[in-house]
Amino acid sequence: MAYAIIKTGGKQYRVAAGDKIEVEKLDVAVGDTVTFDEVLASGNGDSINVGSPFIAGASVTAKVVDQVRAKKVVAFKFKRRKGFHKTKGHRRHLTRLEIVSI
Repeated sequence: MAYAIIKTGGKQYRVAAGDKIEVEKLDVAVGDTVTFDEVLASGNGDSINVGSPFIAGASVTAKVVDQVRAKKVVAFKFKRRKGFHKTKGHRRHLTRLEIVSI
């Protein structure tokens, strides 16, 4: 099974053809294709090819499935016996991708 490790949005993802992943929001329309040129490593079976830092000429193509927002994350702060409490929350913007080819 061929796989690759790509970098996008400050994070690294291990992907294979047919995988569906959620990454930080990309400014592309639904249905478009995205090409990731920052491939850190790729492998096929027992062999692995590691870049320094990226593999020259390697790319991963993905199709944009949806633009979504993640579940709400609540940050609650309090100090005991002081009457202090603060609630803040946010929802991350995500892009759902389906990996087409490596």
